[in-house]
Amino acid sequence: MSLGSMITKARKDAGFSIDDLSDATNIRGALLREMEADQFTNCGGETYARGHLRNIAKKLNIDPQPLLDTYESEQGQSVRSIQDLWVENSLMEEPGEPRKVSWKVLAGISIASLLVVGLAQVIFSSSSDSPIPTPITTPNATSSTTEEQSEIVSDGTKVEIVITASRARSYLLISDESGQVLFDGQISLGEEKIYSSTSKLTLKVGNAGALDLKVNGKAVPPIGTPGQVVTVTYGLDS
Repeated sequence: MSLGSMITKARKDAGFSIDDLSDATNIRGALLREMEADQFTNCGGETYARGHLRNIAKKLNIDPQPLLDTYESEQGQSVRSIQDLWVENSLMEEPGEPRKVSWKVLAGISIASLLVVGLAQVIFSSSSDSPIPTPITTPNATSSTTEEQSEIVSDGTKVEIVITASRARSYLLISDESGQVLFDGQISLGEEKIYSSTSKLTLKVGNAGALDLKVNGKAVPPIGTPGQVVTVTYGLDS
């Protein structure tokens, strides 16, 4: 019996539909269907796939080890690394040889630079011959515009995190102190997500340099660089 068939049988034996299991585990229904069809490439890598299997086993009240062993035997040689998945989704640039610049291009750039410098000298010479007007100053001219910033402030009874994909999209997995998965998927460029918990939140990020975080109302320093995989945990005192 394949791993996908094992998951399907355990789900049906427990009386769960796909939607029921999705609600219980916070794993998307579409991803559960792929896993039951022995397709694990969209799980986010081997680590996340194993986490999903443990989560499913817990909710179906079965031993996770047979699922993990079958995953290792079936998928161990075929699972692509998470870096390969991000290259495929344009989250990282695949390394390659540096591009060679032709001498014709370099010559063209040099000629263009000389033309720009010459044009700038002509313009400067023309403008220096014109009378310079006396600047008119207006006394007591002050700026009265103020900017207001709104921020979420923790009341000390919970930890709250605001995640913003400011520079690029990223894979994101969020879980609370009990290990419950609150979110598992992509956060798109420009998207903002807010999560809270009673004591702590753990984030697993696939493209750390893409995100900005606020924890308990305070902006935190960058958690990593573009394409870097990072796991961070924040609590009430963060």
